[in-house]
Amino acid sequence: MTHQETLRQHTRGRGTYDITAEVQRVVRESGMRTGLCHVFVQHTSASLIICENADPTVRSDLERFMTRLTPDGDPIYDHTLEGPDDMPAHVRSILTKMDLTLPVGEGRCTLGTWQGIFLYEHRHAAQQRRVVVTVQD
Repeated sequence: MTHQETLRQHTRGRGTYDITAEVQRVVRESGMRTGLCHVFVQHTSASLIICENADPTVRSDLERFMTRLTPDGDPIYDHTLEGPDDMPAHVRSILTKMDLTLPVGEGRCTLGTWQGIFLYEHRHAAQQRRVVVTVQD
């Protein structure tokens, strides 16, 4: 059996957005007790991460690291069609992945105690993102 739903997530610009509750809702509503949950973001300038959900400084530290690793406006980039954050956003999404596969047990994603699922927006401007959640037994 397979259940699929597309989530819509509005972002306010670069940063992380906790989507754990929405993903867990889709899994719960699928009715499946055991299986896999696949989460996929349909964009090339946003990604998905599993990250600590208790201390937000983990995510702000991650952002500072990514800023150092992929600076906006770096002259090495030719692809700047949509601005100085365009190519860095693509690099960030490739490095952090656009999909996650999570085990489902007892009708929910079996995340660890401090783990959350986050949409990681890499563009500075607000965006409307689509995240496809597929649950299979």
